[in-house]
Formats: sequence, structure tokens, C-alpha cells
Amino acid sequence: MSSDPFNTTEPKYEIEESRFGKIVCYDQQLLFEKREQKGWESGSTLASSLPFFITQLFVANLSYRVIYYITRPLYLPPFVAQILCGLLFSPSVLGNVDIVIQHIFPYRFTMVLETFANLALVYNIFLLGLGMDLRMVRITEFKPVIIAFAGLFVALPVGAALYYLPGNGHPEKILAGCVFWSVSLACTNFPDLARILADLKLLRSDMGRTAMCAAIITDLCTWVLLVFGFASFTKSGSWNIRMPYVLFATAIFVVFCIFVLRPGIKWIFSKTVKAGHVGDTHVWFVLGGVVLCGLITDACGVHSITGAFLFGLSIPHDHIIRNMIEEKLHDFLAGILMPLFYIICGLRADIGFMLQYTDKFMMAFVICSSFLVKIVTTVIVSLFMRMPMRDALAMGALMNTKGTLSLVVLNAGRDTKALDSPMYTHMTIALLVMSLVVEPLLAVAYKPKKKLAHYKHRTVQKIKGETEFRVLACVHILPNVSGIANLLQVSNPTKQSPLNVFAIHLVELTGRTTASLLIMNDECKPKANFSDRVRADSDQIAENFEAMEVNNDAMMVQTITAVSPYTTMHEDICALAEDKRVCFIILPYHKHLTPDGRMGEGNSSHADINQNVLNHAPCSVGILVDRGMAMVRSESFRGEAMKREVAMLFVGGPDDREALSYAWRMVGQHVIKLTVVRFVPGREALLSSGKVAAEYEREKQVDDECIYEFNFKTMNDSSVKYIEKVVNDGQDTISTIREMEDNNSYDLYVVGRGYNSDSPVTAGLNDWSSSPELGTIGDTLASSNFTMHASVLVIQQYSAVNRQAAVAAATATTVPGNNQESVDGGAKVTRDAEAPFMKSMYEDEEEDEEEEHQYGIHR
Repeated sequence: MSSDPFNTTEPKYEIEESRFGKIVCYDQQLLFEKREQKGWESGSTLASSLPFFITQLFVANLSYRVIYYITRPLYLPPFVAQILCGLLFSPSVLGNVDIVIQHIFPYRFTMVLETFANLALVYNIFLLGLGMDLRMVRITEFKPVIIAFAGLFVALPVGAALYYLPGNGHPEKILAGCVFWSVSLACTNFPDLARILADLKLLRSDMGRTAMCAAIITDLCTWVLLVFGFASFTKSGSWNIRMPYVLFATAIFVVFCIFVLRPGIKWIFSKTVKAGHVGDTHVWFVLGGVVLCGLITDACGVHSITGAFLFGLSIPHDHIIRNMIEEKLHDFLAGILMPLFYIICGLRADIGFMLQYTDKFMMAFVICSSFLVKIVTTVIVSLFMRMPMRDALAMGALMNTKGTLSLVVLNAGRDTKALDSPMYTHMTIALLVMSLVVEPLLAVAYKPKKKLAHYKHRTVQKIKGETEFRVLACVHILPNVSGIANLLQVSNPTKQSPLNVFAIHLVELTGRTTASLLIMNDECKPKANFSDRVRADSDQIAENFEAMEVNNDAMMVQTITAVSPYTTMHEDICALAEDKRVCFIILPYHKHLTPDGRMGEGNSSHADINQNVLNHAPCSVGILVDRGMAMVRSESFRGEAMKREVAMLFVGGPDDREALSYAWRMVGQHVIKLTVVRFVPGREALLSSGKVAAEYEREKQVDDECIYEFNFKTMNDSSVKYIEKVVNDGQDTISTIREMEDNNSYDLYVVGRGYNSDSPVTAGLNDWSSSPELGTIGDTLASSNFTMHASVLVIQQYSAVNRQAAVAAATATTVPGNNQESVDGGAKVTRDAEAPFMKSMYEDEEEDEEEEHQYGIHR
């Protein structure tokens, strides 16, 4: 042994190199020795280890965050930053630097570091089980089952062959190392795969659903193999003669979790949780149960992470306790403690020592083979099941996704001395290479070919009162629901024209978002007794929407939860609108009503989403500025329902014709009183407008036809009033609207956005518009200094031509390579610069649009 003293005040270390790493010897009495202290200083172990632990915690978190910021714009998953963070402090990089050994990661405090790292790992595995919803596994669908088992059954023997390959590591190898090496190669990390699919907008594709299901099956099989590996070998890597007893005890605990623990937790929560409120006591008991279950499985002879994973699976999936645990545990765990585990992984990896036993050519061959084995297998199986080649290649890359579970398997083998340092380091580098390639390859090479949904009813104007009215209602938070729900209720659903609502709860993709929440649920939820359910935020939103159809046979509601980064959320909205063949999308305005009756600052990200949806929507879009539609006079003093005053302001153009069609649809209900006000430019305004006047005259022919049809069919309806106002400019228009508001207080204004449609009656108003997504009139009505209580619905009619122009304008203003990222959620800037979203249907619709316009002129 060689002596390696650092200085006279530090303990003396004796270090010996071995294939299992460094063997460090030091006198432990030095940790407790009362050395010469000054003043408040103490010679206790706590006083000496705590400053070092705080330093290690700071360095680990700083390193991980810096690397994460660097790698995320390159479409690299967080797992890459995790491995690089560990390798940064490996002996081959900074691990042998004196300042690191003496002042950051001294040998004598390695056990303290490993203790906290393993504790973080136990809770991280618990969150892995907590976020896994086994209901997503559909055994009846053979495609994901075949893909999962084919990948496992081929990767395991190939991994064993690579493990025993001559020239790969130390020649003296044991069977236990082969098991852990092969399992780490064969596993697919479900949470990381779900996040990659969410980043690339592939969750709702058939390929994405198949990959998710196959990943869960692979994960469960990996856990079975891992438990078998724990039970089969002792902590010295030799064969365990007590393996049958270990497996039997573990099987008993699994049965206990399924038939006793899970129902017991559900029963306890049902008896102790009142009115949906979960106290901190419930959370602390659950967190204590994680440690207890880990202790039980460790006593059974398998690792403590097995108990934590099973306990996570035992928590009822639909319970609010899951969200509370995520909220209290995830940020602290992932952001503070887990980087310690990555540091431990890096301290164990020694690239220089590995190269002493592994030839560089052999190293490259093993890494390439490890990367290709699951890709080739999955591609062959996918092609055999008649999947397209592009989907098969994407599926192969996705099934090669690695994550924390792979590191867990490797470290388990390292702890039991089944894997020595060269083989552990070799597989760690292989995992890094696999993760470096998967997401960038998919982002560049794979763009799913969407099946185009050609349907005629993309606008409200085409719904003639005898066709199903399909609406996509989007909400971000619970207060958005009341206004949109009331708007839908006054949209006059009838048996001849029923209202089919798809209510989508938009959730931002953040670091704490569980993988199970990433899956969109577009199944009709059963009408359970709401008072008996423990409700999370999404459940409350769903229940409020579903309550609309309880007493209305002409309305059907389906609730959906969509999780996506804000910068690409419009793609989910547009894709869902296309899938459901809706003709109208309702979005909430990004500003909310404050207690003093004014509009607050709002969320700028929500404003960007609204603008992107307006640019890319496959149907008409409405933005609701809610000023308390739910609080509008609902009953009179006599107990009779009072009429709601709705004003439709008609300026001219396709958007206004669409707004008139929506307001017209409300007519027929005894609670609605509609006033249509058409602003007609005076002679002076037409003479001073020039080209704008010429465009107005062209659109006026179609407008006249639309107004004539409306007046003819509502002439005998006493609830409808039509007024024409002659105005000369924008200021005159605003004065007229103010006069209307003073004479008759309205509950709702319906206006057109007026996109790419100038009019003499709005001249001069465009200069001070602050919300372009609302248009000129809509922005004026929504301003705080105009009206204080009327809600505003701004409508834009679908137009393939305008949509293509909006996308081109957005593309022209996009700076190439400016990838903005969110540290929590990894939000990406959309990659539609080269190909506009669903652009391929433009050409088919432009001719229909022009033909319809000409028909309106000559009808």
C-alpha cells in the first residue's frame, strides 16, 4: 500500500487500486478525535461533516443546472445532463484534482454522501412507481406486447455476449455481472420516453401510444429481472443459496401490496379525507411508508428500492394525495438531492482505468452494438406488424431510451461487486451515447404524417341549424370554466343541432409532471357522484363541464387533459380540433377580472398560445373576455329567468359574418335577447378611405346577402332587434358603442376579429391596439376604461388563405436557432419554420373558399 497524506491537519489515507475501484484506508478515530479547537469550533463528527456535505450539495446542484442549461437547447434529455454531471467529477476529469479531493469530496466523508444519495434514490424510485399508471397497459393490444418482449428477449442474450466478449474489460468475470449488465442494456425508461414524446408532440400519435405501452411493459419486466438478480446473488457477487426463500418472501410482499396495502390505503383515505382536503399528516405517513416498505424488502433480501417502487404503485391513481406528494417531494428531490446520486455514479466511473482493460476499438464496437440491438430488433418486429418504415425507425429509437433506472441497475451491480469498475464505466458511457442520439435523431428525422381529416363544417356559418355543433373549449385554470360554460349553455343546443363539447384542460409541462399525466385522456368519464369523489384541479374542471349535460339531453361533454410546453401547446389544441372535427374553438382571454372590476396583467404565455391558435387553427376560433358571465343576473325578483342582453356589432368581413352566425345561433332561447348593430360608413368616410373603401365595397356584397338572410328569418322574432348606424371613422364608432352601453346595459358583446380586413368605420383605431388577437373592436371593448361588466366574445372565421399567410408571417419573424428552453419543463420553440402546421390541406380548401365567396355574391 502507498501512503498519500495530504497535509498534517487532515487524516492520512492509504489507497490501493483494484478492479473494483479504490480501496481507501484511514483511521476512523480521527473523525472523533478532539483536536485543538478555537472558540465555538467543535471536534465532533457532525461539525466536521456538515460543512463538507453542504459544499457537496451546492457543487452538485450548480454543476447539474449549468450542464442542463447547456444541453437542453440541443434537444438532449435531462438524463444526458445527469450523466455528464457525474462524469465531471470522475477520477478521469476532476476527481483527482487536489482541491476536489481535499475540500469538496474527501474520502472520509464518502459514506455520508452515499447515504443521502441512496435516500434520494429510494424516494425517486417511489415517485417512479407513483407516476406509473398500469391502466395504460392494454394486454388486448398485441403490438406493444410483442415489441416489448422482442426487445427484451433479444437484448438480454446480446448483452450477455457483449459482456463476455474477449477484450471487453477484465478477463475474470462472474455471472452476476452479466445479469446486471444485460438488464441495464435491455431496459427502457418510461418517464424519460414519455417526456421525449411530449417534447416532440408525438404523444397522441399511434406510434407514441404504442411506445408508451411497450415501455411500461418493459419497465415491469426489468423490475422482475432486477428482483431476480437481487435474490440470486449475495452482496459479494456469489450465488445466493437462500434464493428460494428470498423470492418467496418478496412474492408474499407483492401479494400483500396488491390485496392488502392498496385497498387499505384507499379505505383509510376514504374515511379520513373530508371534502377533498388532504392534510399534511396524510403526506407524512405516506413518506414514512416509503422508508418502511424499503426496510421490509431489504430484510427480505432484495434492495430497498423494490419496496419503494411497490409502495408507489399501491397509492390509488385517482387520489389527490398523488398530486400533493408530487408537489411537496418532487422539486426538493429532483432539484436538491438527486444530483448527489449522479455525483456518486460519476465518482465510481474511471475512464482511464477502464482503458487499461478495454481496447478502444472493442469499446466502440460494444457501444455501437448496444445501441443498435434494440433498434434493429424493434424495426424488424414493427415492419413485421406492418408499421411504416418511418414509424418503425422511430419506435426503435424510442425503445432505446435510457434513464435513471439504468443507472440504478448498474449501481446495484456495483454495490454487490457483480460489476467491476471497467465494466461499470463502459456501460455508463454506452448509456450516455444512447441518450445523446435518441431525441435529436427523432427531432430532425421524424415528422409524423398526420392523416388529414377532410370535413366541411369548419365554420359556424356552415352549420345550418340541423347539424351537430362540435366545440373545443380550452381552459387553463378553474376560474376559466364558469364563463365558457355559461357561453356554451346559451349557445342553444337542440335535438336538431346538438352541442358536442370537448373540454380540454391545458396543463404546462414542468419538471414535476408525472408521466401518466402526459397521456391525454379523451374517454367520456362516468357520471359518478361528485360529492363522494376526492377532486384534484383537473377533476373539478371536468365535473363543472360534465354538470352541463346533466339536465340537457342536447348536450354531450367529453373532458380531456393535455400536458404540453407552453410554446408548443397550440399544436395539441389544433391537432385535437382536427381529430374531433370541431367547427369552433373557444379560448379564454389571458387577462382575468380583478376584484375591483378591472382586467389584470394576465399571463403572457397564454396570450402567445391564443395568437398561435389563431394562426394555425383548422376551424373558427373565439376568444372569450370573461367579466363574470356566471354572475350576470340569472333570476328576477319574481323567480323568473331574466333575459340576457347580447349585442352583436357588425362591421363587415368574414369574421363579422361568422360572429353574426354564432349570435344568431343563440336566438330561440327565451332567456336571450339579441341586438344586431351594423355600422355603415358614411359618404365622407368612403371618399377618404381610398383602397380600403374598394375592399369594403367588395365584401359589402356578401355582407348584404348575409344580413338580408338574417333579417328575413328573424323578422317575426320579438327577441331580435336589428339597427344600422352610419359612422364616418373609428372615433364615431366608439362614441356610438358608448351611447349604446349607456342606454342599454349588455351582458355579452359578440364581435368579429376583423383579421386582414380593414374598414372605413374603424379608421384610426388600429394605431393604439394593445391586444391584436382581439382585433380593433374587440380590443376596445375589452379595455378597462370602456366597460366594466360586459363580457366580450371575439370570433375569427376559418380561412385557409389567411391561415397560410399568418403562418408565413410568423415564420418570417422567427430567428433560426433561437431555441428558448424552460428548465422545468424543457419547452421547445416549435419546429414548424420549414413546414407550416398541417399545411398540406391548404390547397384543397382555397378553391372551396373562393367558390363559396363567389356564390355569396351572385346568390
